Amino acid sequence: MKVVSLFSGCGGLDLGFYQAGLQVIWANENDKSIWETYELNHAETVLDKRDIRDVKSSEIPDCIGIIGGPPCQSWSEAGAGRGIDDSRGQLFHEYIRIVQDKNPLFFVAENVSGILAERHSHAFSNILCMFKDCGYEVAYKLLNAKYFNVPQDRQRVIIVGYREDL
Repeated sequence: MKVVSLFSGCGGLDLGFYQAGLQVIWANENDKSIWETYELNHAETVLDKRDIRDVKSSEIPDCIGIIGGPPCQSWSEAGAGRGIDDSRGQLFHEYIRIVQDKNPLFFVAENVSGILAERHSHAFSNILCMFKDCGYEVAYKLLNAKYFNVPQDRQRVIIVGYREDL
């Protein structure tokens, strides 16, 4: 079962899906400081290094799922908190664009807990609505990685969507 990874970072989410029996066939990460780590850990995956805004959906392989973590700096409680008003926060729209165009069976998006802050409630609600408008049933939950065999006390918002026709 083939999966595509967006905003892949060093590939931690990809590793989890690989361990669950899925094959990450294509990944996109634009941060050159991460490329070497990703490629060392995921040699079997094609890593596209372009800015996601320059990637046409037709250039991305067909897959049953899309996974990834759109940039979190805009949503982080430690940052300026500009959310969707920041260019990095707007990259969530690129994730949604690709989900809409590729129409996989499911998607999983992760982000920092700050995306649930009151000041971001309107933007987060809009993100969920955009996924729903693409034809997906959507749910989200705040989870702590330490309860899932990850050696970190790290809270993440996990957004899961599956196609309504399933």
